[in-house]
Order: sequence, then C-alpha cells, then structure tokens
Amino acid sequence: MDRVILIVAAGRGRRAGGGLPKQWRAVAGQPVARWTVQRMAPYGRLVMVIHPDDHALADAACAGFDVTLVTGGAERSESVRLGLEALTDHPPAEVLIHDVARCCVTAEVVKGVLDALATVEAAAPAVPVSDALWVGAEGYVAGTQDRAGLYRAQTPQGFHYDAILAAHRANTRTAADDVEVARTAGMRVTITPGSEANFKITTPEDFLRASQELQDDMDVRLGNGYDVHAFEDGDHVILCGVRIPHERKLKGHSDADVAMHAVTDALYGALAEGDIGRHFPPTDPQWKGAASEIFLKHAVDLARAKGFAIGNIDVTIVCERPKIGPHADEMTHEMARIMDLDRTRISIKATTSERLGFTGREEGISALATATLVAS
Repeated sequence: MDRVILIVAAGRGRRAGGGLPKQWRAVAGQPVARWTVQRMAPYGRLVMVIHPDDHALADAACAGFDVTLVTGGAERSESVRLGLEALTDHPPAEVLIHDVARCCVTAEVVKGVLDALATVEAAAPAVPVSDALWVGAEGYVAGTQDRAGLYRAQTPQGFHYDAILAAHRANTRTAADDVEVARTAGMRVTITPGSEANFKITTPEDFLRASQELQDDMDVRLGNGYDVHAFEDGDHVILCGVRIPHERKLKGHSDADVAMHAVTDALYGALAEGDIGRHFPPTDPQWKGAASEIFLKHAVDLARAKGFAIGNIDVTIVCERPKIGPHADEMTHEMARIMDLDRTRISIKATTSERLGFTGREEGISALATATLVAS
C-alpha cells in the first residue's frame, strides 16, 4: 500500500514559549519535529509542511530521514491542502495527516487508524471525555454539559488520498482539523482508539510531560565494531570509501576498507545481527573485491527497517601511515552520502600505536567504531 505521512509543521506555536516555534525546540535531547518524524517514519513516505522561514530548522531536525518539505500557508487547512497538492504527481492511495506537536504518538494509535482504513474511507483517533463539563460565564459556572458521546480529537487522521484532496479543494472555510473538512464534504469518519500519551504540546508545561514520556519509552542501542587488515603489495588503500595513495594496499576478500567494516559491524552489533561475515560470507565468491559500501548500506537499511534512526557514528583508524587528517573531510562526506546521514553525526579520527604492535610495525591497519541507534 502506497501511503504518505503528511506532517503539519507550519505553525508558530507561540503559546509554548521558548522563542523558537515549538516544533523546533528540543525535548528529551532532540527537536520535537524529529521525534515525530521518527515515530511516523515506519508507516509511509514523509512529507512535512513548514513555514517559509523554517527550511534550515526543518533540514536540521529531519537529517538522516527522507522527508519532502513543502511550504505551507497562513492557516492550518491551507497548509494541509498545499501538502496534498504537492503529492499529485505521484499520488498515494492513503494519507495520514499528523500534527507535528504530537511527538509522543504511539504505534497502537497509528495502527488503529491504518486497520480502519482497510475498510473505510476515513478514520481518526480520539479519547472519550471523562471529566465533568461546565459552561462558564464571567468566571462562574453557568451550567453543565452532558459528556456522553463527546471525544477529544487526536491525529494522525487517515483518509483515502483522492477523497481528502477533493474535500480540501472544495473547502471554503477555516477548519479545526481535517475531520471537519472531510465531514463538510460528506465523508463518514470512523473513530479509532486514541491515547492519553498522544497529547499535543501546547503550553510550556507540556515539554516536561513530553520529555518524561519520551525518555521512559526511549530505546537506545549501542554497538561496537573492530576490524584489522594486513598490508600487501599495492599502490593505495581505501578507507571510509576514499582512495588514498600509499605504497601498499590492504589485503581482504572485498576492497578491505577496514574503517567501513568496523562501522558496519558496529551497526550490526547494535541490532544484535552478528557481523559482516554472517551477512556476506567471505567464502562466497560474489563478494570478491566488492565495494564495502554494499555492506554498510545493508546495515543502514536493516537498522531503518527495524525502526531505528542512526544517532551517531564514531570511528578511530589506527595506523602509522598513511596520514588520515588530510583526507578526513572527504571521508566524512563519503560516509554521510552512503549512510544518508548528516555529516555532523559522523566522527572520523586517527591515532598511531606509538610504533608498537603490528600497526606500529606498519604491517596493517586496524579500526574501531561505535554506533548509536535510537528507536523511532
């Protein structure tokens, strides 16, 4: 099923305080918008509607994720329509429209909407109202309101794409949410179970609540990788995907990129998925001379398929020569390209072993790497 997750992030969020719009402020160590992207990424193509002034903030918050940015409008309903219009060249079958400030949305809430969409044209989560309701006037209780049949609306709100696009095109008034737009167009919207955890950050106090929710639910994985390759006759080495002139080359079944192998094994380790040899056996002739980025891309794709975002990569190359410093920027750029990761999340450095051991005798090169994964 082709599906788009349309994240609405064009608002200014002034009630939340803090200077920056709330979606770009940090909670539990990263921007609100990034938490939302991580939570919604497993369910479809990501499109985020943003304010025209916020491109740099959105790029930083979404680094490492494939997110299409669309400029929104002055009102929420206009922003959603513009986001939907941006999909017309490759229209999805379904679209989930989600408020960026609901960064604690749970998998159960999302799956409830998706399950309903298999048989209905529109579905949205909600929580039944449980508190007594008063009618107020001039600061006093002026009456009560029966709460039977009343719900607090949440997102993501799911629709068949063609139907909600037509509803937004026909809409001529400001709407509180997309369910209102859909109902105005005559669509029948099924209520699915919401969650108290799926609250919308609105006030400064909500940041503390969100931080507690996210930290309690955070799944962080750490993996280590270590690799060694000996030298043999040659005229270059390949490290982090970069060809570096040298009077010898590294010996290996593949291209012997010792640093990239260490990073790959660190990712596999964080996933409890063994090492490169498990996935690409050296006894298999098809991997003879293979580019190591094949292995690294497999580990990266496996991490994302399992619902993890890569937090950072740190690799140390141990050798007397060649000198790594002059090539570190190019190596970082290449690793960022292969991993589809912001270069600020990649650390590549080198050290010597003070002429001790096999690296000190220039018999080979070793590399150590650490990878951090965060469940999305």
